[in-house]
Amino acid sequence: MNRAQPNLASVTTINADGSRRFLHPADVQGRFTVLRRITALALLTGYVALPWIPVNGHPAVFLDVAQRRFHLFGLTLATQDLWLAFFLITGLGFSLFYITSFFGRVWCGWTCPYTVFLEHVYRRVERWIDGDAPARRKLEDAPWSATKISKRVLKHGFFLLISAIIAHVFSSYFVSLRQLYAWMHGPPSEHLFAFGVILSLTGSLYFAFSWFREQFCIILCPYGRLQSALTDDNTVNIGYDKTRGEPRGKAGTTDAGDCINCVRCVQVCPTGIDIRNGLQLECIGCAACVDACDTVMQKIGRKPGLVRYDSLNGLNGGPTRFIRGRTIGYSVMALIGLVVFAFSARSVKPMNVTATRMKGAPYFMADGSIRNQFNVQVINKNNAPARFLMELHDAPAVHFNLGTTAIEVPAMGQASPLAVLTLPQLDFHGPTTVTLVVREDKPGGAAIERKLEILGPDTRLQNHDYLSPDHYKK
Repeated sequence: MNRAQPNLASVTTINADGSRRFLHPADVQGRFTVLRRITALALLTGYVALPWIPVNGHPAVFLDVAQRRFHLFGLTLATQDLWLAFFLITGLGFSLFYITSFFGRVWCGWTCPYTVFLEHVYRRVERWIDGDAPARRKLEDAPWSATKISKRVLKHGFFLLISAIIAHVFSSYFVSLRQLYAWMHGPPSEHLFAFGVILSLTGSLYFAFSWFREQFCIILCPYGRLQSALTDDNTVNIGYDKTRGEPRGKAGTTDAGDCINCVRCVQVCPTGIDIRNGLQLECIGCAACVDACDTVMQKIGRKPGLVRYDSLNGLNGGPTRFIRGRTIGYSVMALIGLVVFAFSARSVKPMNVTATRMKGAPYFMADGSIRNQFNVQVINKNNAPARFLMELHDAPAVHFNLGTTAIEVPAMGQASPLAVLTLPQLDFHGPTTVTLVVREDKPGGAAIERKLEILGPDTRLQNHDYLSPDHYKK
């Protein structure tokens, strides 16, 4: 088949006849490859292990949707605390932009989950079954035979199995491991929704990593398209030193540069580009071409670094400035965000309190007193049982039926005591606001205040002027 050559006019994964070109990047060895594999192994280990590591009685990361409790490395957040997710989500996005201003798409090539799974799991399995890059291309172009069918069935069987494992591990972040284990041993008819979620997730992962592959980075991921707006001439990316490498020629050619046009950098690229054409949208900064070129340079006795991590200024022989307007502005914004988050996080309490008026009549009158009833909900966000005290402040004439009676609330549970506030009718002169305080029953315990409004009859009816016959004649 006539395969497209890397160029700047179109993506490399499209052949001259418009058909899809499946890439078969060659394997590569080198210092960056070793570091990337160590990083990937650490990330994969963390991904699988986090639901199993207990912290304060819960998994290190457990987004308990059923109970609406979210456990993050010992910190437990209730639904009422989810506004803090704003800082988490925007912080992660801003951190990505911040790192990009310094080191380009290093996130994509080193720590992006999609790259980690594709390059260090699925393609490792493919190399193990189908062989190296030339063998895989030969197998792709070969007619269907028993050997080709058996390899395809084996490879895609492993792909499906791996996709199912990833989907189940992902699900364990949202349901307990015990519940997930029970689902796996029970019939799907008893948990159709969960079964459908895992099945669709498995299918999506299988499709993405067995067929769609690098197209996700090129077509769907918006980060690559933002790259040009996030970087400048001082941003460190993967680059080719044209001054040193051009003109290209075989080793020993007079007046030729260091590039011998072996195209090894193209063969190992997971997105199929030629880095010698300059920084491109498809480049994920994985440094595979750096290791490939350095290996060739060492073999022919030339200095490594023809393809390297460097800024555009550095590749042109100038200095790389890390301190510049863009990075200073990002640093100031990051500092402001951290300060705001620190102050906001301090407002998170180990409990939550709500107080709502009971349904029905807003107040009751009996024996010369006005009675208001409130339903108080106390949520314990601790991983252990806790005692809370309910107190009434700023209300000397109001009788509070619970006083300072302690309320026992189970771990991650809630209690809903009834608070009855009674006020003598003669002391009622209109809607009165009092303060309900709920505090932990321990030294230095946290406290939450809630305002309660005592309602009663219209005080104008207690004025004899309004009850006079002249008033009714009007």
